Amino acid sequence: MFARKNAHHHQVAYVTNDITRAIALFEKNYASPGFFLFNNVATGAAKPGDPELRIALSHVNGVEIELIEPVGDTAPLFSDGLLQGLELEIRFHHIAIRIDGPIENWEAHVASINTAHHPIVYQGSLGEDLRYIYTDERSCVGHYVEHVWMSARVLEQIAAARPSFPPRG
Repeated sequence: MFARKNAHHHQVAYVTNDITRAIALFEKNYASPGFFLFNNVATGAAKPGDPELRIALSHVNGVEIELIEPVGDTAPLFSDGLLQGLELEIRFHHIAIRIDGPIENWEAHVASINTAHHPIVYQGSLGEDLRYIYTDERSCVGHYVEHVWMSARVLEQIAAARPSFPPRG
């Protein structure tokens, strides 16, 4: 799963019940260079029933840090790990593997996944520029794995928007 051509570790992601406070905690306790916040992101094709999420991104020493706050009860994949009633909760959720290169690399990567051993529990796209799937690896390694492909245009937009350490320059 991890050792694939054109694939590399891209991200560590956490779910939270309060993204504003989680951002402040990461900035204070872990010296994050800040976060770019996407409010009320509807994943997938933004059709009825898609989960709504607030997402914050930071980039530290080559790895993206993602904070995810599920909105309401629309996103059980992201909210099921959160307990109810805690003032602030942050839980590890997944790592992401990014597939580089043309869309054909993405298609080859997805075709290489043995879904009997690595079941796909969620998938989507954003137009022609982004594809993703989540495989459920909880029984083996305790978390989900996101597999993602982004066009060069989207990679550039995200890199320009999210704070980074060391700073781009």
